[in-house]
Amino acid sequence: MTTPSYVYGVTRAGTPVPKGLTGLDDKPVELVQGDGVGAIISDLPQGRPLGERADLVAHQKVLNEFLDAAAVVVPFRFGAALSGREAVEKELLAANSDRLGQVLDGLDGRLELRLKGTYVQDSVLREVMEQEPEIAQLSERIRQVPADAADAVYYDRIRLGEMIAQALERRRDHDGRALIDPLAPVAESVVNKPPAREEDVLDAAFLIDRAKREEFESAVDKLGQAHGDRIKLRLVGPLPPYDFVPEA
Repeated sequence: MTTPSYVYGVTRAGTPVPKGLTGLDDKPVELVQGDGVGAIISDLPQGRPLGERADLVAHQKVLNEFLDAAAVVVPFRFGAALSGREAVEKELLAANSDRLGQVLDGLDGRLELRLKGTYVQDSVLREVMEQEPEIAQLSERIRQVPADAADAVYYDRIRLGEMIAQALERRRDHDGRALIDPLAPVAESVVNKPPAREEDVLDAAFLIDRAKREEFESAVDKLGQAHGDRIKLRLVGPLPPYDFVPEA
């Protein structure tokens, strides 16, 4: 009976697998060789659905081990599996070797770093109150209402929240550009993601030449010093370059 294969990603044929590396359910990781490219696989766990936190951690660990070894990798999204080694060889590698090789060429010698920026709430709210009198006046009016009459300003509180959210939105675009623009010249490519939360300023992925990593991190440090009173920056990575792999 053929054992299904779980696929973590694709790398160059002949890339060494880090010694002792295991993946999902501690299954040994191996490289299935194709024409210039190789698939990073292990046996697919049987008898249960995927999706446990341990599965996600194992998937990421395998890719990170290859990155730490300076291997170029096209990472696959969590959950990719084929019916077995033969399917990996024919359906994945043989059928897509040229295209996968091109993607590997575009990622070779590069890594992904992700920069997240979050407003320091006290600072930015104080700034909003100082610069936008209408918001400050409404806030003051609400504060003056006795606690036992809070229902009387229920809709005013909703309106205040909406006005603050709009004020942050107006600042976010400007502040995001102020963070990205100094970094973009050091990067090969940038993907700017929509902020997930109201207090988020920036969530951007940068494709960086490995030789320029120190220069990029130094530039981020300078931005942190310049904006730290109102924006908290967090640099994450290196990461598998998901954001720079063509969807097709």
